[in-house]
Amino acid sequence: MRRHVPLILLVAPLLVAGCTTPEPAAPAAGSSTPTTTPSPTAPAVDYTAWQAGRSTPVADRVYPARGTDALDVLHYDLALDWAPTTRTLTGTATLRIRPTKDAPNLVLDFMPYQVDGVTLDDATVTGTVAKEKLTVTAPVVADKPVTLVVKYHGKPKTTPMPSHRKDVENLGLTVTKEGGLWTTQEPFGAFTWYPANDQPSDEALYDIKVTVPTGWTAIASGTPAGQSGTTFTYRSADPVATYLTTLAVGKYEKLTAKGPRGIPLTYWYRKGADDKLLPYLKKSPQYLAWLEKKFGPYPFPSGGVVVVDSASGMETQQMITMGRKIENTKARRDRWGGDLLHEYAHQWFGDSVTPTTWTDLWLNEGWAQYAQDLYTKETLHLSDASLDRYLRDADAAARKKLGPPGKPNPKNFAEGNVYLCPEAMLHEIHRKLGDKAFFALARAWVQDQRNTQQDRASFIAFVNKQTGRDFTKLINTWLDSKTTPKAVTVA
Repeated sequence: MRRHVPLILLVAPLLVAGCTTPEPAAPAAGSSTPTTTPSPTAPAVDYTAWQAGRSTPVADRVYPARGTDALDVLHYDLALDWAPTTRTLTGTATLRIRPTKDAPNLVLDFMPYQVDGVTLDDATVTGTVAKEKLTVTAPVVADKPVTLVVKYHGKPKTTPMPSHRKDVENLGLTVTKEGGLWTTQEPFGAFTWYPANDQPSDEALYDIKVTVPTGWTAIASGTPAGQSGTTFTYRSADPVATYLTTLAVGKYEKLTAKGPRGIPLTYWYRKGADDKLLPYLKKSPQYLAWLEKKFGPYPFPSGGVVVVDSASGMETQQMITMGRKIENTKARRDRWGGDLLHEYAHQWFGDSVTPTTWTDLWLNEGWAQYAQDLYTKETLHLSDASLDRYLRDADAAARKKLGPPGKPNPKNFAEGNVYLCPEAMLHEIHRKLGDKAFFALARAWVQDQRNTQQDRASFIAFVNKQTGRDFTKLINTWLDSKTTPKAVTVA
């Protein structure tokens, strides 16, 4: 997704008071070898190594055309090669998949690249790409894992973003004028560079290996796992939703730092073009220290930022994707830094604890936006009354324009209501609990639910259990009301 929604935040109001078309596929858009039945003598694979990538996929009601609940990808192994001169991506994707249902085939989201070969458990099968779906013709059995290998090549193409935001850009793998790459893909778009179950409830482990020409650098989500020649490798030992993966290729400069408790941080930027952003990148340890104080330990073994040719930012896991075109304004003179802190907050809210479906996007954005505004309030020494007034006014305007946050319109993905309205709700819970109990609740939520997918019902149950009070009516009212709620009694 594109981030950050163009909010005025607190500064102005509170200071007063305190591509190219992909190559055409072959007629069948798949391998030329006929379908064969997987060999019963194929060597057994021990899938326990990827059990941390096990999920319970749920069909998404907001974007039902993306993803499926019929399979659970445990692990993606992506071996990619990028040729800037021809704008060609060549890939071999190895997927370890646990089918959740008996089915006559496997279906994944995938851009229509030229498919060069498909195997299932080492047996050659037919893979057909049509309408951005890869259908692998071979029967699978529920809970009997299989290994799918897809070889492909072609010219990347993006997909439209279902939103009216001012910073909207197409989703997926984007080719720059210089022949580089970058991507953001919320609510979908990972399928523009690898076959994927492109929905939030199916998280998986990742190994990403990218080969580029001499002088170029490849950056991906996860922990850096070494470089051999011009091949860069990244690994995610914590499960990742497809929308939280990233890939960037360019002529980058590298800067390293240490975050709280020695967390290794890496910043990738373009010399000259991004020099003015270095002060913000270098504040990353400060941002993370503040977030750890509020929400507990940073949930991953490494972090960092890659700067790309975007007008927004995205909380891609362990390697945040930040747009160099995000502009500071007179009213928001620290917008780039504020947005970066917002994306770091998402490493807790959205990345480590992920929504089960896009109906609960508010669960990501409300927390991250509240963290951003609390940071602004503290650093600018703004008053509680100013924050109260700002949030109620902003909530009223967002609901009037876009409706309640708990019932998002598929055509208005990630617009202001799913940021501001749940933020106002969290502020109301904060007011009722006080600082100590509220931040104990926040820390427990992200630390106890680490590497899981959650929804409204589980959030309500957790809040009620953690606080010993019944917040059900308050939360449901704030998520579903067409107007800003008045006082809601909590038992």
